[in-house]
Amino acid sequence: MKRIVTATVNNHSGVLNRITSLFSRRGYNIESITVGHTETPEISRMTFVVNVDDKQKAEQLTKQLNKQIDVIKVQDITEQPMVARELALIRVLTTAQTRSEITGLIAPFRATIVDVSKTTMVVQATGDSEKIEALIELLRPYGIKDIARTGTTAFTRGSLTKATSDNKPVSIIN
Repeated sequence: MKRIVTATVNNHSGVLNRITSLFSRRGYNIESITVGHTETPEISRMTFVVNVDDKQKAEQLTKQLNKQIDVIKVQDITEQPMVARELALIRVLTTAQTRSEITGLIAPFRATIVDVSKTTMVVQATGDSEKIEALIELLRPYGIKDIARTGTTAFTRGSLTKATSDNKPVSIIN
């Protein structure tokens, strides 16, 4: 079962290594990791897509991550309303005849062409993993030369609120 776990951590050397070592020692399979600065330069956000057997192991993982030095907050956001995206760059073999075909093929995915050469073009796509996989499968018959993917990055959606008769907000989604 895939779980999406986010962690905010102090932006120090060695933090990523300590955390991935924990995953390795405990036998968790990491499908993807993304790490980047947050609105505060001293803090980074890590997003892990992890394969775990059951929800209990997922809870154990978040508890173990919370014990790590430099970890500020850990959340398993799999079952929460969230925004999750992945970026893919796909280098496809092309000819003068197939360029327009490929351009038409990628349009419904809102993908863009970011580089064109005599024999290849690079397509950039963002979206959830299923969307990226679907695009890759459609481009495969043309000949994919390279693929670079970022892995999933995600965070929870803002809570929806409504005003009550006394104009105090009431959360609709936690």
